[in-house]
Amino acid sequence: MSSTIGITPPSGITPARQGLGSRLAALAKIVELGPGRVDPKLLTESGQLLLRAGDRLKLSSDHTVVALAGGTGSGKSSLFNSVSGLDLSPTGVRRPTTARTHACVWGLEGAGPLLDWLQIQWRHRFARASALDKGESRLHGLILLDLPDHDSIRALTDTEADRLIQVADLIVWVLDPQKYADASTHRRYVTELAGHDAVTIFVLNQADRLAPEELAECVADLEDLLRREGVEHPTIVTTSATTGKGVDNLKAVLADTVARRRAAIQRLEADLDRLTRRLAEVVPDEDAPPPPVAIDDARRIGLTDALCDAVGVPAVGEALENVYGVRSVEWVGWPYARWAARLRSDPLNSLNLGDIKDEIRGLTGGAVTAQPAEVDNAIQALADGLTGGMHETWQNGVRDAARSRSAQLPQVLSEELTEVAPSLDRVPAWWRALLAWQYLLVLLFVAGLAWVGTALAYGVFEVGELPANLEAFGDASSLPWVGLMMVAVLGLGLLTAMASRNFVVLGAGQERDRLEREMRRRVGTTAESMVIEPVERELARYNEFYTAVRSVRG
Repeated sequence: MSSTIGITPPSGITPARQGLGSRLAALAKIVELGPGRVDPKLLTESGQLLLRAGDRLKLSSDHTVVALAGGTGSGKSSLFNSVSGLDLSPTGVRRPTTARTHACVWGLEGAGPLLDWLQIQWRHRFARASALDKGESRLHGLILLDLPDHDSIRALTDTEADRLIQVADLIVWVLDPQKYADASTHRRYVTELAGHDAVTIFVLNQADRLAPEELAECVADLEDLLRREGVEHPTIVTTSATTGKGVDNLKAVLADTVARRRAAIQRLEADLDRLTRRLAEVVPDEDAPPPPVAIDDARRIGLTDALCDAVGVPAVGEALENVYGVRSVEWVGWPYARWAARLRSDPLNSLNLGDIKDEIRGLTGGAVTAQPAEVDNAIQALADGLTGGMHETWQNGVRDAARSRSAQLPQVLSEELTEVAPSLDRVPAWWRALLAWQYLLVLLFVAGLAWVGTALAYGVFEVGELPANLEAFGDASSLPWVGLMMVAVLGLGLLTAMASRNFVVLGAGQERDRLEREMRRRVGTTAESMVIEPVERELARYNEFYTAVRSVRG
């Protein structure tokens, strides 16, 4: 068997990214804002990452936790002993032999709390401080873990290996020539940790069992397999724990990682990147226009207009204007025409207005409950206009916010508009003045008729003599003047009625405008509190989430 060993270095280096603290703060904001909008499993993983990051960053930054992971028979424990230079982890023919994680520490100072956090038992902790005099100073700060075999029977009920794979700063996958493509390793771990190139090393152990050309072929095949699984720049080291060849190369890679003191940060950044790719599915692309921060005036007016139509505000205003005109006839119309109209049916009855006040209140209340579909359409139109480009989850969130109080909206609108329903028995003061003026003219006309009758009886037909103080009323020569006065009174009454009618039309329009303005104001206020405010809270939540995701991307 050939003992050819070597390193396949990564073909590209990703520069370390700064701002991990701000990215973690943004992730915390995502966890806060995400419930109901993001997959609960993803939020749980994000929360776990925040806890893990907080714990790791508080512990020793001078130590790098490197986990040797692999399946049974890969020679993982033998490699652990070879790297440490001591026979620390038991090996043997019977497999698996690693039941609990063993740790070898180069530099004990400050490592205790970190080992406690890793839950490494005291009897399985070993120190290599004495080895610093033997050329091992380059590994100072290394905590090397020999994990239990992840594919053993024990692993079915004991998740220690999985737990430590999740928290280690650097993972070294120990593979053997026979099972380097084993699905239990690649599907469960390698594929899931794609993108962790900077904190993952693949060791093809037992290289002494292969001829040089076979070893080269295995390395090429492994590299191709890793690239297909998303590992863009795999680091592959060939070793033989039995002969010791290639172990120095592995130590060199570990020493370089330890010296840079960046593995813990890179691991957290890689975990963040992995979560970010999944979080990006619920936000638009970076090139998409930013979402609205608030509802603009045009949409507010549009919602108010639509709700007014749904409530029937224009119909209420028109009814008020018509009733105003009909009622005015009783007060400011020409009395003679009104008396003549009494010979016909009541004009209010001919319009089938019935109890006007009750019908007006019915329009302001009943129309709302009778047209819930129009209210819903108005809310839907507002939500649709705001959610363009959003992920479906957030679109539904905005729609749900808009409809959050839609069940109560018709009743609230009804109560609000009932309060401003017009008092139809109210009579303007100028109507009363005009009525008095018209009746004064009627009295003058009646007085004129009496004068004419008296003049005809005593001045023309000489039916008798009037008292001396009333002789002027019996003078026949006064008849033309009295007639002229009567015609003038009738004309003045008619002109007054016609002029009053114009004022009534103007007043009816003003009353309608006043009523509609007040109704629109109340509809707008109700829409603000029951529709717009919940929607703007959801938009603010979305914008915070959107900003946080962009910050997590770094």
